Amino acid sequence: MQREIEIKFRVADLRALARKLRAAGFRLVTPRTNEMNTLYDLPGEILRARRQLLRLRKYGSSWTLTHKSGGIKARHSSRVELETGVADGKKMDAILRGLGYAPTFRYEKFRAEWTDGKGKVVVDETPIGNFCEIEGPPRWIDTTAKRLGVMPSHYITKNYATLFTDWKLETRSPASEMTFAAVKR
Repeated sequence: MQREIEIKFRVADLRALARKLRAAGFRLVTPRTNEMNTLYDLPGEILRARRQLLRLRKYGSSWTLTHKSGGIKARHSSRVELETGVADGKKMDAILRGLGYAPTFRYEKFRAEWTDGKGKVVVDETPIGNFCEIEGPPRWIDTTAKRLGVMPSHYITKNYATLFTDWKLETRSPASEMTFAAVKR
């Protein structure tokens, strides 16, 4: 089983982060691309109760179905992650609904992907702020974070749904989803 091991941190200056990534030997793999994510669950939020996630993602023109489970939150977030490409996202949505799953949360971002050949760094522009994720082996994550000037005390191990819930409590926003259209209202 493939484990996703990552941390997030807030980004105040996207250009400065891009300069630091280049200086640290990273190259841009995918330029800034729109991404829309839809989480699904069964009635009674069975997956959520099990601390599992089922997500259909549209990244540019590509679709991916992802299941995450077995979350461990320590210094880094670590979960089992199974992903597969989907040829037709609208049909996949219909299949999930036909099986009794329903959309429970949508979140949107613009994502750019970077690599140094050992791990992946993604830069996310979201409606609630800019974040960076460092994903790879734990020691590499810590080394990369240090090279980017990020201290372990700034590591975030929450997912975007939880960050959105925290943001809503802080801002008292009526937005029900983390999309640019919903957050601007």
